[in-house]
Amino acid sequence: MSTPTAAASLLRVEKGHAEPEELAAITAILLARAGTQPAAPAHVSRSTAGWRRLERTPGFRAPHSWQG
Repeated sequence: MSTPTAAASLLRVEKGHAEPEELAAITAILLARAGTQPAAPAHVSRSTAGWRRLERTPGFRAPHSWQG
């Protein structure tokens, strides 16, 4: 991977001009970010459904009911 064409295909500057030191810095940052492992979630709670389960409700509700 020491050829200029192989190195040029890894990073591409879309606008402007990047110095070799700037490319080296952004490459180091990206490699460091890619090498880190995401933190494990501390506590995964069970989420409840955001809707009413129709099989658990009676078939009819009076229009003046507070459950609506």
